[in-house]
Amino acid sequence: MPIIRWNPWEQFGDMDRFFEEGAGGFVPALDIYQTKDAVIVETPLAGIDPEDVEVSIENDILSVDGKTERQSEVDEKNFYRKEVRYGSFHRSVRLPVAVLGGKAEAKSENGMLKITIPKAPEAKSKAIKVKVVKGKK
Repeated sequence: MPIIRWNPWEQFGDMDRFFEEGAGGFVPALDIYQTKDAVIVETPLAGIDPEDVEVSIENDILSVDGKTERQSEVDEKNFYRKEVRYGSFHRSVRLPVAVLGGKAEAKSENGMLKITIPKAPEAKSKAIKVKVVKGKK
């Protein structure tokens, strides 16, 4: 059974997300899961050109940045409801395991961005025997 690292501050990420969403942009939702060899991150980015999306990984922190622009001009006062968000977006999340960020691959298909990041090899623990000698008085 693998040990899962608990981060007591992770809950505050939800609060950051709340304030970021209130600032006019949007924060894409993420699904993160793992296979035997990789961490997989999926995020729905329907209607966003893959050329306008940037994915980066540094120190096991994944960042997804991009922008979306309004395709048609509509006078603001003609809206009955305005829920579609336009502008730039950003999402960063610490990945749950060490990864090889330089070998990550991202593919956009049918509005879903799928990022596959190989896991870093686990450091193997090694038992070391230490000889104890009697000291002088």
